[in-house]
Amino acid sequence: PGKRRIPLYIEPTVKMEEVDGEELVKKFAEEMEGMLGRKMKSVKRLAEAAEDADLYHEFNATLEFDYYNSMLINSVDKDGNAIELGGEFPLEENEHFNKLQVNTLQSDIQVPTNVYNKDPGILNGVYMSEALNDVFMDNFQKDPTLTWQYFGSATGFFRLYPGIAWTPDENGVVTFDCRNRNWYIQAATSPKDIIIVVDVSGSMKGLRLTIAKHTINTILDTLGENDFVNVIAYSDYVQYVEPCFKGTLVQADLDNREVTNGSLMLINSIHQLSLCNQAIMLITDGAMEDYEEVFQEFNWPERRVRVFTYLIGREVTFADTVKWIACNNKGYYTHVSTLADVQENVMEYLHVLSRPMVINHDHDIIWTEAYMDSALFNTQAQSLLLMTSVAMPVFSKKKETLSHGILLGVVGTDVPLRELMRLAPRYKLGVHGYAFLNTNNGYILAHPDLRPLYKEGKKLKPKPNYNSVDLAEVEWEDTDETLRTAMVKGETGTLSLDVRATVEKGRRVMFLKNDYFYTTINETPFSLGMVLTRGHGEYIFIGNVSVREGLNDLMQPDVSIANEWTYCETDIDPHHRKLTQLQAVFRYLTGKEPDLECDEELLRQTLFDAVVTAPMEAYWTALMLNPSGMDEGVETAFLGTRSGLMRVTRYVGIEKRVAKKFLSPSDKENIFTMDHFPVWYRRAAEYPAGKFLYYIPKEDTRGRDYFLSAPPHTVVIVLLLSLCSHADTVAMATPLPSNRQQRQTASPFI
Repeated sequence: PGKRRIPLYIEPTVKMEEVDGEELVKKFAEEMEGMLGRKMKSVKRLAEAAEDADLYHEFNATLEFDYYNSMLINSVDKDGNAIELGGEFPLEENEHFNKLQVNTLQSDIQVPTNVYNKDPGILNGVYMSEALNDVFMDNFQKDPTLTWQYFGSATGFFRLYPGIAWTPDENGVVTFDCRNRNWYIQAATSPKDIIIVVDVSGSMKGLRLTIAKHTINTILDTLGENDFVNVIAYSDYVQYVEPCFKGTLVQADLDNREVTNGSLMLINSIHQLSLCNQAIMLITDGAMEDYEEVFQEFNWPERRVRVFTYLIGREVTFADTVKWIACNNKGYYTHVSTLADVQENVMEYLHVLSRPMVINHDHDIIWTEAYMDSALFNTQAQSLLLMTSVAMPVFSKKKETLSHGILLGVVGTDVPLRELMRLAPRYKLGVHGYAFLNTNNGYILAHPDLRPLYKEGKKLKPKPNYNSVDLAEVEWEDTDETLRTAMVKGETGTLSLDVRATVEKGRRVMFLKNDYFYTTINETPFSLGMVLTRGHGEYIFIGNVSVREGLNDLMQPDVSIANEWTYCETDIDPHHRKLTQLQAVFRYLTGKEPDLECDEELLRQTLFDAVVTAPMEAYWTALMLNPSGMDEGVETAFLGTRSGLMRVTRYVGIEKRVAKKFLSPSDKENIFTMDHFPVWYRRAAEYPAGKFLYYIPKEDTRGRDYFLSAPPHTVVIVLLLSLCSHADTVAMATPLPSNRQQRQTASPFI
């Protein structure tokens, strides 16, 4: 609606346009802002609905309520009857949710194994939050690109939409606790400066020391990259955990959480702080005195540094002193007698720190750093997609509890970063161009050189600290960190750098001149960067042909388009989700699916490329019919264009083909993907026009194949496309001759 459709007949035209990088990056940022803004609106609707539902709900200590427990759904007893909390819950595979079995008509409840699933607090919270079901579905109707929506309760249960069957670990245990997740902690509290002080005196041995260490690790797990932390140990003297950081607080990212230090008086002398919540965590098995004079000098009367105390072990002789320290410094006292007590007791400090936000009703929306969705919860499948979450706290609005500041929980939804990056399409950036995202802490959210997975056996697993990769580690030619600093500050600007770009998984280097364009994405902590390479990235070649002519050539059997690109949006309407991109384009242009949202500019380029490359298909077919006209041993002839179109002609059946994987959907290096153009395309684009490039793919070759590619030069229009930075590439594949002399005399095929 509102878009100008491609006319059925059009006068064929061609033109060159210079790419305005500054305008393009702003346009991409605005589109991303709109997409993320829709997610924020969905979360706000959830928060409002949850608060209203609680306002009108009266706690009932004897409430009996049978809900859908995601661990028990569709389970029956030996007589075939549904077990308690495990009623019939229809599930079906859904393309939009990574082909998981889900129920888009209902949410369900996950409860950690260490939380009683029929506790009155759980039952009342679940009953109250049933009101969210309609909001979940309404949000999904308004924005079909939404993925998981959820409510994490302060009591420990987790309501997830769409509903799924939760898979426990091999021991039948579910350790997932929504209150430990970054999205929950960041939304529930503002940034924190934390000093953890742990007693390592002679009495802290054995089980007590084990509990103390577990308490420290649990506290550290509640911190994120917006927090600052230190850990010190004391007995008769202070021992810094990491002497290199003596006298400072460090950012609580994954790399720094175990190398922090500090002291009781340290906060007064720190220059780099979060400047929000400040607290000291005292972990001890007893305090001989209350240190009133120290607190009086450094913390009273403002008491801006809260003190939380954790009494370790079963001994309670010094409980009153330890409790006095916490209560007189606006903190909280807990008694941790066993390892099982640690989790629940540590979480109490978050509720205390959230009270000012609750009382002031500060509904701050937060965005998390990148993380793998498989880490969100265990289900029947793991897709390992990079995500970010947007979340918002939910407060009690009841008059009788308003002054106490009661946090009910946190609502949120996930945003696959892959979907966000689709808004910066590859064809607009050129053969070497790319876009990337980073946070206001300098960490990468999305970047083509961010490789967060490694292979262990047949399984892909996240690398350690995959989500704390700094922009300076990837864009390492920015030696003065000019780019990083500007993006962290949320500035808009440009920068040019001479770079060495690697291809073929780092085996080869290309020397490029890159222009960087960057700007902030409003209402988020993210910045968008974009790279255009001098030469092929500076201009875009645009041509028009009629839809009838273009479709005729596009639908030939030798033609394919990049299925990872978005020519038409197939994820909005469930009926479109099984369509390939080529099928969607055909149905849209023939009027069979007029409601599809398609990229008109990309479709024009694709149709034009289909028409101007059609003679190659005829030529290749003629050679196939007349084998004497071509060199012996040629397996494949192929070409690619900037629009993601490829033409592939096979001269040998797969059973006789040496390079069986080459140009197949699994051969990601050599086809158009969201992250890059084919490697043969990128290398040939940097070759002088008319020169041949000899390229040996790494996989499936064992030194037997080579592939030959070059910018087209035998047809004038194709040569002009290359010279005009369109960089279409035509190539062929042939088995590698067995000796050096044969390799030197082997003639190319164009």
